[in-house]
Amino acid sequence: MTTPAAFSDDRPLLGITLMMGFCLLAPLGDSLAKLLGEVMPVFALLTARFAMQALFLTPIVIASGRSWRMSARATRFTFYRTIFHIAGIGFMFSALRFLPLADAIAIAFVMPFLMLLLGWLVLDEEVGPRRLAACAVGFVGTLMVIQPSFAEVGLPALLPLGVAVFFSLFMLVTRQIAKEIDPIAMQATSGFMAMGVLLPVALVAQLAGWESFALVLPPADSWALLAGIGLIGSFGHLLMTWSLRYAPSATLAPMQYLEIPFATLIGWLIFRDFPDGLALAGILVTIAAGLYIILRERSIARANRQAPLPHPPAPPPAI
Repeated sequence: MTTPAAFSDDRPLLGITLMMGFCLLAPLGDSLAKLLGEVMPVFALLTARFAMQALFLTPIVIASGRSWRMSARATRFTFYRTIFHIAGIGFMFSALRFLPLADAIAIAFVMPFLMLLLGWLVLDEEVGPRRLAACAVGFVGTLMVIQPSFAEVGLPALLPLGVAVFFSLFMLVTRQIAKEIDPIAMQATSGFMAMGVLLPVALVAQLAGWESFALVLPPADSWALLAGIGLIGSFGHLLMTWSLRYAPSATLAPMQYLEIPFATLIGWLIFRDFPDGLALAGILVTIAAGLYIILRERSIARANRQAPLPHPPAPPPAI
């Protein structure tokens, strides 16, 4: 088990800032996926997403001289991470075919609670009562944002729960290896690993005649959207990976609630979906919880900088 000492060089405020960038880019990429979901099957869209990731990041790895080498442990964890990434994005792309953008993300936000528990139970990360309370308040705000009932949307309302489970595992694994692997090389490698998983499935599906898994090209006017999904997804998850190098998952968990107001704004701008009064109140609650975490981490960082260094122990008396 990894101990907190392994992460002694954490820089929580930098990790929080990077996570906020991810929280903005993630719903933007999801909005493009929602648009493309109207003209492409989910599996084809998922395959294209990871192909674009490998295509965009490989030249950067080569041009910058980054190393592709990984230890056996890092390679194994990168593969696990890739499987969780495929599953999480697949569930989200499927959910977006049925749910508004903000609703899908809001329902998925049992994820920070799962991350908090996994960070505590698996990584032995410290979780204080104030941080736990901020997560609880943010989760209450999330419940206020959720609009469609199960009676209105049926079983597709459960799809974002799959997103929560797999992205919690994805971030837990990322935290385990984030400090020992260059994030750009890891993302590029993950893109190739994903293609190694998805293309054989597509080949079997082609032979079996499974139309849902057919690899079809998007319409000519949709290629820019497809490139946007690959670029935003790749860079966004780089920010998330970098954030986990500098802050524990328990610290970053409440910050991810900021995805909800960002998704609400993007959903209104692109799809003209806007939450009602209760949802707006929930958005304010989630923002307040996230701001509290920022202020709390800033206070702790300032206290640590101002704390006097301990005096070395006195030498034993001479005999």
